[in-house]
Amino acid sequence: MTAPDYQHERDIAVAAVREAARLCQVVQAQIAPGVIEKKDRSPVTVADFGSQALVCRMLKEAFPDDPIIAEEDATTLRQADHASILDQVVGHVQALRPDAAREAVLGWIDDGNAQAYSDRFWTLDPIDGTKGFLRGEQYVVALALIVEGHVQVAALACPNLPARLDAPGAKGSVYAAIRGQGTVRAPLDRRGETVAVRVSTLREAAQARLCESVESGHSSHDDSAAVAQRLGITTAPVRLDSQAKYAVVARGDADIYLRLPTRPGYVERIWDHAAGSLVVTEAGGTVTDVAGLPLAFHHGSTLQNNRGVVVTNGPLHAAVLAALEAVGVR
Repeated sequence: MTAPDYQHERDIAVAAVREAARLCQVVQAQIAPGVIEKKDRSPVTVADFGSQALVCRMLKEAFPDDPIIAEEDATTLRQADHASILDQVVGHVQALRPDAAREAVLGWIDDGNAQAYSDRFWTLDPIDGTKGFLRGEQYVVALALIVEGHVQVAALACPNLPARLDAPGAKGSVYAAIRGQGTVRAPLDRRGETVAVRVSTLREAAQARLCESVESGHSSHDDSAAVAQRLGITTAPVRLDSQAKYAVVARGDADIYLRLPTRPGYVERIWDHAAGSLVVTEAGGTVTDVAGLPLAFHHGSTLQNNRGVVVTNGPLHAAVLAALEAVGVR
């Protein structure tokens, strides 16, 4: 029997994250300057729910039998004190899907309520990089198809990511990958013009460019600094929100991405890593946990058998793992 090529799944995934990213861009553009100071999460809440509704709608239309493990559900939106948020969500969805009824939008959001592992399912982070979204910086819409515990298809919409970190210009790309078929990048705002992306070929660890989370609560900056010192890296790390870090490594703009545990017992969620991990590995890189184990997507919504995440261009991976062990992270 011929193995599936997943081209159709990739096309649907790319179309879905593109549409969701358009909604997110509209919401982000409307964020008032005082929102961050007030710690007002309402804009990201609206965008999260709207993004999930659009992606789940498209997936269920194309693949009605596929479960979706996503970050949100519509329980809070159904409460009376969230009526104004629901009105905003429905309004933004209707701007792209004019026939979307209120109950249909709620239903699409709840289509992402699967939690248990199955042999074929999708996982979605409708907005990965909450604080980056609020600051007008990096966030992504991240979608992946997992079949028999392995990520087979990935799509990352990166609305604010420039083509090169050191040469800011036009922003907005989609990174897409199919296992065994490589990673490509395409403009976010139009079809076509895809180009293959590859990780760097750097082998000298001291020359590596390291990226990590902006928030120290997401990844231990102290441990990253210790690893960098062990490797002889003297340049400051690049700090980005979201799985945009995976895209940056995949295209060779950085060589190492570390997400190191900040507290005992913390378990990563699959939607934070599934799409990005395939984008990097299909670009030629390597992704493991801090012990060098592959990420295991066999446990529902969590990476419960893994601790932390280590992403490299490949040639540097053994040196990074050795440095992690030497500084006591493993």
